[in-house]
Amino acid sequence: MAGRPRGVEDAVILRAAADVIGRVGPVGLTLAVVAREVGLVPGTLVQRFGSKRGLLLALAEQSARNADALPGRVRKEHESPLEALAALIVEQMASMATPETFANHLAFLCIDLTDPQFRRHALAIHQAQRRAIEALLTESLSEGELRAGTDVAALAGSVQAITSGAGLIWALDRQGTLVQRLRQELDNVLSPHFPRRHGHDLEES
Repeated sequence: MAGRPRGVEDAVILRAAADVIGRVGPVGLTLAVVAREVGLVPGTLVQRFGSKRGLLLALAEQSARNADALPGRVRKEHESPLEALAALIVEQMASMATPETFANHLAFLCIDLTDPQFRRHALAIHQAQRRAIEALLTESLSEGELRAGTDVAALAGSVQAITSGAGLIWALDRQGTLVQRLRQELDNVLSPHFPRRHGHDLEES
């Protein structure tokens, strides 16, 4: 692109935008704040993204790409499919480690639910997460980590639902850490499907 300022990659700017959202929410985010985070002037962000909305849409699109890439990386880091599943769920919500950042990212989700352009990317993330969860559960079943006959598709839906619900309840009651809550609730939903004397404890993984 002719005349495009160089020096700071878009990926760096988008990571900074995500950090700003975690601190002040999407309403509090401005191009000036993000530009200051990465050592640029606001005009540079206008040239690259057009507006605050353009920046947020670029962030949503990048998040969808990341959702596609994350499962493969996480799977390589863990021998057990169930351990990889726990790590995947934790990493998906790693940016929401405090109730305040959770609330600010939830505010961004509210935009996703009401704006068709943002919803398209949010739906892509949801679908990528569902595919990854179901694939890991299928692998777990084939390796004997889950009881024979487990309905993997139904279980994947439950895992995805408790992931979102656990974060919201944790942000309300603030007991323990988000990671602890996610692992506890994941273990609760999976444990009835473990073979007898399986002994698998995701909270210790």
